[in-house]
Amino acid sequence: MKNFDLSMLLSGQYHEWLVSGLLLSIQLAIITLIFAVPLAMVIATLRMAPYAVLRGVAISYVEAIRNVPLLAHMLFWYFGAPEFLPEGIKEWLYDHNFEAASAVIALVLYTAAFMSEDIRSGLRSIPKEQMEAGRTLGFGFMKTMQLVILPQSLRVTVPPLINQTLNLWKNTSIAMVIGVAELMYQAQQVESSTFRGFESFAFATAGYVMVSLIIYAISYLYQQRYPIRSV
Repeated sequence: MKNFDLSMLLSGQYHEWLVSGLLLSIQLAIITLIFAVPLAMVIATLRMAPYAVLRGVAISYVEAIRNVPLLAHMLFWYFGAPEFLPEGIKEWLYDHNFEAASAVIALVLYTAAFMSEDIRSGLRSIPKEQMEAGRTLGFGFMKTMQLVILPQSLRVTVPPLINQTLNLWKNTSIAMVIGVAELMYQAQQVESSTFRGFESFAFATAGYVMVSLIIYAISYLYQQRYPIRSV
């Protein structure tokens, strides 16, 4: 039986590969959150707009995105979308780390679709009288949502958004299929170079578990600090 040697991953070149992959995975998740949360808020707000056209646009976006696997989104944005661009621009993109950009685009659109439904649920939990009160004060629909409804819905919206963040963290691993050198990609590279599959993927597993536990801890602390009480 082959002896397992985790020490080879705790220092040296392979350690650097894996750590760089872990850091890139974290960067993908953070950048995606920065763009996905505001987009999700916009989509959720449009889902509740008084105009059928706006609601139709938002519904079409959500259904079109979340009913297609994330893998398909990744492949489309990396291989498919650039085909509509001039050859010079396409070559420039592929020469300037378009893999990571494609992954972020796919992750943002995919994550925002799911988050928008959680935000919409939080918005719908606010009594309709709050909207009427805002309109009575002279606010328009968007201003009422911004100043009255959204702030009140945060308490019930944040916990499911943290859960979606956990899903996002795990989804970053799919970026390996388009050559993004994130954690799973680097673990596979180490395995191919050393034939040490257990060690390399054990490191990757530990990395995913570590960050997942941090996200879970944030969720737990938030719910302890701001418990949701039934009315």
